[in-house]
Amino acid sequence: MTPDFITIGLGFFVGFILALTGAGGAILSIPLLVFFLHIDITQAAPIGLFALMLSTCIGALLGLKAGIVRYKAAGLMAFLGVCMAPVGVWLGHYLPRNIVGILFAFVLVYVAWRAWNSAPTELLNTEPAPCQINPATSKLFWTAPCTARLGSAGSLAGLLSGLLGVGGGFVIVPALRKVSSFDMQTIIATSLAVIALVSASGFLTYALHYSVDWKIALPFGASTLVGMLVGRQFTAKIPPRNNRRAFAVLAVTVAIGLIIKLFTT
Repeated sequence: MTPDFITIGLGFFVGFILALTGAGGAILSIPLLVFFLHIDITQAAPIGLFALMLSTCIGALLGLKAGIVRYKAAGLMAFLGVCMAPVGVWLGHYLPRNIVGILFAFVLVYVAWRAWNSAPTELLNTEPAPCQINPATSKLFWTAPCTARLGSAGSLAGLLSGLLGVGGGFVIVPALRKVSSFDMQTIIATSLAVIALVSASGFLTYALHYSVDWKIALPFGASTLVGMLVGRQFTAKIPPRNNRRAFAVLAVTVAIGLIIKLFTT
């Protein structure tokens, strides 16, 4: 099997999983690129961010067109995320690659745990959410707790984007579910807008400091888009609980494989 065909297949698979599980599913792109194309995490990170940037931009634009993106909240989170992404890239440059790989594996396990134990939004918010919408104006009440929680989530997503080459959807979506009274469509659309901007910042930072292998990035990004569009046709046919738990098992399996690869090569 040629490397180009493997790249296209990996991109399609990641896009398909992305459509079924949400933006957090793109975290699988980095270890899969490492496993099958035999590149290290610092080489795979900008490729994964490039594909994520393309796919989330489409989702964010559709959300903006539908009027369901909370653009001020997204702007605050994205601004802090963009500021922190270069810090993550800088840390990744100085940390040993095995340490970065272990951190990535731990993040995969955390994402798997969240996916397996994910509860409906109404069960998560047992107390009044810090971020409430004014029913008279349909705008967000900008309280100090709301601003702080959104800002910290955006900062963490940006740091992880730069350090590990992930978009931070596994940070943004749970944070919005926990601290806001937004419906799930608004949460997803807002998170996609944040991730699009943060992943773009992470990708540009990598591109300025490292060489991007466009022979891999372009076909991988294009096939990810195709996989996402195909996967969207199946989202309503597979129960969300089954999606999340299958993804959790896959993420743990990939994390174990990544640890084994780190200590055997």
